[in-house]
Amino acid sequence: MKAPDPSYFLDSDHIELIHKNKSSTDVIYGCSPYMRSIDKHLLMGVVNLNKPSGPTSHEVTAWVKSILEIEKAGHSGSLDPGVTGLLPLMLGKATKTVSALRLSGKEYICLMRLHDTLPEKVVKKVCAEFNGPIYQMPPVISAVKRSIRVRNIYYLDVLEIDGPMVLMKVGCEAGTYIRKLCHDIGLALGCGANMQQLIRTRTGPFTGDTAVTLQELKDAFVLWKEGCSEDELRRVVRPMEEGLAHLPRIIVRDSAVDALCHGASLAVPGIVSLDPGIKHEQQVCIFTLKGEAVAIATAKMDTAGIMDASNGLAAYTERVIMDVDVYPKCWHRRNAEVV
Repeated sequence: MKAPDPSYFLDSDHIELIHKNKSSTDVIYGCSPYMRSIDKHLLMGVVNLNKPSGPTSHEVTAWVKSILEIEKAGHSGSLDPGVTGLLPLMLGKATKTVSALRLSGKEYICLMRLHDTLPEKVVKKVCAEFNGPIYQMPPVISAVKRSIRVRNIYYLDVLEIDGPMVLMKVGCEAGTYIRKLCHDIGLALGCGANMQQLIRTRTGPFTGDTAVTLQELKDAFVLWKEGCSEDELRRVVRPMEEGLAHLPRIIVRDSAVDALCHGASLAVPGIVSLDPGIKHEQQVCIFTLKGEAVAIATAKMDTAGIMDASNGLAAYTERVIMDVDVYPKCWHRRNAEVV
């Protein structure tokens, strides 16, 4: 399965859907993600947490579960204890989508310390050479197997240089180790370098504009438990669909939803609209006409193929998100392979 295209990581809000079939949705079934009851909202939500320096990502996740009094939560990719910044957390049933968010692109602000002072022109020239695909060996202390792998650097912008200190902004593929990147830049410069400080400023569709602190989360939950408005709690806990906004979208008919929830794959007749840039074998997210996430799937046709076809398998369901029986059953088990 291919990871999301970086264009969706950088800017997906402007992408307009292409309409294939006309269809309407029945208000009796399902509801907008923003209209769920607060109890369901907490079990199908995401917190764009601004992680503080000190605790591990697992400790922060445990604290969020304790604060919100829920049993399950999952983070979108570990940050070292000393690293700060965005750590989106999927809550309750939304943990099914964590893997999709982990594959999304990341952005960091990094302070790198060179082991010698070099001309700015030289530093900028060498840093520019690290744009694009790079080979990287994970550091000794890491959560993955140590083997050489390729990671894409979408952009590496040097923001400021002050003596041996280099401030840069890095947009990269998931799984890129920034401290290893700093080490490799130091080797290329011939003087050595190490990561001094790191802040994650973007992960998938999330930016610092919607980030909240642990204290804000605690305050909002306590106020709601004490009988105050739930508005603040809804502000700090967002619908899980916002954590899937970086994925190409396919919108389906009401009649296709329940079969997908039972694990069926998606056939072309069930599609209402879709993103224009879907590629074969790319990871996509299937939504209802009300905007509810139904499933994560792998596209078996690109956008042009889907638009040209009148039947055939459009996407293979990989992970079901929505519960069964939310929408009416409009299929028979013998035909449940596609909808």
